Amino acid sequence: MSLTAYPQEVRDEIARTREVVARLHAELPRWELVVWTAGNVSQRVPGADLFVIKPSGVTYDELTPGAMVVCDLDGELVDGDRSPSSDTAAHAYVYRHLPEVGGVVHTHSTYATAWAARGEEIPCVLTMMADEFGGPVPVGPFALIGDDSIGRGIVETLQRSRSRAVLMQNHGPFTVGTDARAAVKAAVLVEEVARTVHVARQLGDPLPIPQADVDRLYDRYQNVYGQRPTPTPEPQEMPR
Repeated sequence: MSLTAYPQEVRDEIARTREVVARLHAELPRWELVVWTAGNVSQRVPGADLFVIKPSGVTYDELTPGAMVVCDLDGELVDGDRSPSSDTAAHAYVYRHLPEVGGVVHTHSTYATAWAARGEEIPCVLTMMADEFGGPVPVGPFALIGDDSIGRGIVETLQRSRSRAVLMQNHGPFTVGTDARAAVKAAVLVEEVARTVHVARQLGDPLPIPQADVDRLYDRYQNVYGQRPTPTPEPQEMPR
């Protein structure tokens, strides 16, 4: 199904999503989460069973909005001049099975990938982890690229956890969010906590945070922290 078959409002959303995804890809090298052409960001297209993702094997300085590709939720190319990322099947599987997810990110960031190489979850020993991930960052099963095996591992692992990140064994971190920006934020933070907990272990045994406190921290960060939209005042009737 070509893009011309979609309503104009969907095509407008695709254009906007391409711009967002292209811009967010620049955040991965900026935060030193990727090298060469590794890693990818995708975002669901509002109003359609489509998502935008980077093409395979293309350097980050070439990732313009026009270079982004559009795929359906089976991972099939709908629009674009290049082959989609090699992780497209994993992203598509996540979107099909986790409808609340609007963005997915994959990196090979050094410290998080080191934990994945050991097949070890990152224990929740930092308030930042309680805030963002609601507990430890779990490990997903080993899976090969090429079909939806990685996607199945991501979904099965995240469905048992509050975490927005999963360390796929021997591979690296995948993160999710309500949109691609939230997933990029989770990718930045999972690398930060992976590095910090690694350093803490060199000094001794990190102290765990009691589960009740983890729950309180998570609830506050998700529901209270940050700015809230200012309510629009009710229109006042003019005096007669």
